Amino acid sequence: MAAPTLQQPSFLLANLKADSIIKPLLQRCQDLVKVINDYPAKELHVIFPWLVECVFGSLDGVIAGWNLRAISSRAYGYNIVLDFLDPSGPMMQLVYKLQAEEYKYEVSISHLPGPVKASIQEGVLPDCPLFHNKLQFAMSGLLALSILHNPFEFFMFNFAHSLITVKTCPPGQQGSCTDSAYFILVDTYLKYFLPTEGVVPPSPFSDSRGSVTAPSPRPQSVSFAGYGVHSPSLLKHHIFHQPSATADPAAQEIWRSETLLQMCVEVWLHHYSLEMYQKLQSPQVKLALLQYRLCMSSMPCQPHPPPGSGTLHTYQEPFSPTEEHVMVVRLLVKHLHAFSSSLRPEQLTASPSAHSHTSPLEEFKRVVVQRFVQQKLYLFLQHCFGHWPLDASFRAVLETWLSYIQPWRYTGEKANPQPDLSRTVPDRWGSFVEENLLMYTKLFQVFLNRAIRTDLVNAKNALMVFRVAKVFSQMNLPDMIQNGEQLFLEPEHVLHHRQPRGFMTPSQGGSFLSSRQRAVPDSVFRVKSHVYALEGQDCQYKQMFGTDFRGTILRFIQMIAQARQTAKRISDHSMEVAANTSFMSWFRLGSPDLNNTFAGPEADETGETVKKTHEFLDRALENLCQIFKLNPGQLSQIIANLGLSQDDVNYNQLPDCVQGDGGLLLTDLGRMQIINGLRRFEIQYQGDPELQPIRSYENATLVRMFYRVSTLLNHRFGGHMNTLCSRPDFLGRLGRHYLSSPAANTRLTKSPATRRTMERSRHPGLSLRPLASYRTLLLLILLYLVGALVSLGPLSSTLLILAGVFLYGLLTLLGDKLKSH
Repeated sequence: MAAPTLQQPSFLLANLKADSIIKPLLQRCQDLVKVINDYPAKELHVIFPWLVECVFGSLDGVIAGWNLRAISSRAYGYNIVLDFLDPSGPMMQLVYKLQAEEYKYEVSISHLPGPVKASIQEGVLPDCPLFHNKLQFAMSGLLALSILHNPFEFFMFNFAHSLITVKTCPPGQQGSCTDSAYFILVDTYLKYFLPTEGVVPPSPFSDSRGSVTAPSPRPQSVSFAGYGVHSPSLLKHHIFHQPSATADPAAQEIWRSETLLQMCVEVWLHHYSLEMYQKLQSPQVKLALLQYRLCMSSMPCQPHPPPGSGTLHTYQEPFSPTEEHVMVVRLLVKHLHAFSSSLRPEQLTASPSAHSHTSPLEEFKRVVVQRFVQQKLYLFLQHCFGHWPLDASFRAVLETWLSYIQPWRYTGEKANPQPDLSRTVPDRWGSFVEENLLMYTKLFQVFLNRAIRTDLVNAKNALMVFRVAKVFSQMNLPDMIQNGEQLFLEPEHVLHHRQPRGFMTPSQGGSFLSSRQRAVPDSVFRVKSHVYALEGQDCQYKQMFGTDFRGTILRFIQMIAQARQTAKRISDHSMEVAANTSFMSWFRLGSPDLNNTFAGPEADETGETVKKTHEFLDRALENLCQIFKLNPGQLSQIIANLGLSQDDVNYNQLPDCVQGDGGLLLTDLGRMQIINGLRRFEIQYQGDPELQPIRSYENATLVRMFYRVSTLLNHRFGGHMNTLCSRPDFLGRLGRHYLSSPAANTRLTKSPATRRTMERSRHPGLSLRPLASYRTLLLLILLYLVGALVSLGPLSSTLLILAGVFLYGLLTLLGDKLKSH
């Protein structure tokens, strides 16, 4: 197709900008498709940065762009956006067209994740191919550095960065994050560039050599400070840097798969300390730390720590991931497990010497999880576990963690129809558990510390505890974890004589784990290298199946038993309330107790929801006993030592407190009792009863009117009421019964806040507020109707009603007097 008459680039860009304001989305996309197809790369090069910003928004969040995260499947433009940004769509064709001409685009390092930015500013280039030979120096120094990306990298960086950019969502566009166009595009790109079947489709545009230009390989040394001392990669060769002339055709395109994955990992998971980041980026430092740690026990005196082994928390980025961010990370984890599990069976058992003959895609599948994701995801989850609010939204983080530690769920194999065998973890996953030991043990302990501080009577919190207990109770999994801990605790001097062979690098003709070593030392080396690489050589490992943590588990089981008992009590109470709430009980005499509140969970945590809570906690107890090998007798003893029956008797007693200068202060035991609903403070309204909020069963107009009338009467006859109520005889007691608030004679144990308040003197007064209740009004109407049926006038009916109220007061006083005697 002949190219049209060329406009100046500024005119083309200006026209597109003008059209983006006045034209609808469908017409804009059609115009862009025509421009991409008709214009050469030289003209498209100018509009590409603007187009990427127009689609994904600016990196600083000022320009929202198309706001893909707010476009749901029911919104206008959903299919238009997906078609335009499809891996085979017009936008990607533009990327490939520019890629063939080797254009570059700048991204300021200020938009990089905090640890990466700080590392570059300190003069240390990250050991990641995304930053090789791409730094663009400015006259103003390191603070104005930028990274030069090729078109595909630039596109994917902006796409990944739009997830963490803070943007305002227009009203009415909020929806499920898993239903958004962005979430669907992430899933589409992962399936296209990291396929579980077949190879990555080739790009439609070629350069003069017949293949799309891949990034140039990094040199052996660079002049940037701190870089060039790193050892070769743990892989035999960088898949990222295949020669384009002689390599397998799949190798010419595999760099796109690695670029997509690295962009997602670098942008989404890079939020932890700078020291830890620098340690993770250097294989040489990791091996040096491991060698130092393994040699400590065999040396007569301990040497000085090696470089890079300082504190791990000198820098921390103030970053709080959103629930949507975590859900997208979970999607990435699930797909990578499926991608890695699609490795051909013969490749799983192949010897390391045969790895060099495998295709780059198969080699990529072999190492994708451990090399690219494990370390950063571990620190990302650890950050979320420690900073996420103690609410139900933590479920997103929890499911991401559980998805990672269960790779056998994403193998594509059909589930075993037999339920007793379907929960058995295949033995071949034992090496994965060993290589990810901290993912199981450390994060389980951190989760337990969170769970102890939550309200387990809440069904959503109980469900999360049940989910974790169910996953860890899978057959063989506790044994695999315990075996991994035993390998880590093997004496370090046992491996000392095998260190030279164990530390052979790929460039020396060996793999990271040489097949010539025995299986047990290999396993010990694998576990120790994993722990020391993530936690540092001076880490203090706490066993999940150790005696110290077993005490924590027993206390947690006690808390579950307490919460289960509380849920049962709440369920019984709600059933009693439902049974007593009948049509006739709606006509009971007297005003409702406005101060009575049930000390239970939230309003929606009753009825069927509480029954689910009880079921979740029951099954969680069973699974925890299975994980930590507690027999029914031990569980019964734990519950018996808890003294639940005494707690039932003392339910209305105060929580455990100590007397402080300002009043009562809760202890840790008291807080736990309140969280789990075992004890409570007697909460009552301490202000003027007439000024309480208007209830749903009261008429607001009548409440306000009767308040004015009673205030006027109390002001006019207050002295007479005081005189009447101060009399010691029967009339005085009758006056106090009708004119004094019941709360005036009740003394409560107050919290420090209420103890500091001044005691308000309650004067006798008339309260007409009960007459504003719909129940009282309906009862009065019925009494007047009955009076009319027996030929009584309104005045006579009123006198009879007042007489009945007076007699009711007399009977109440006589009953109280008899009880006192």
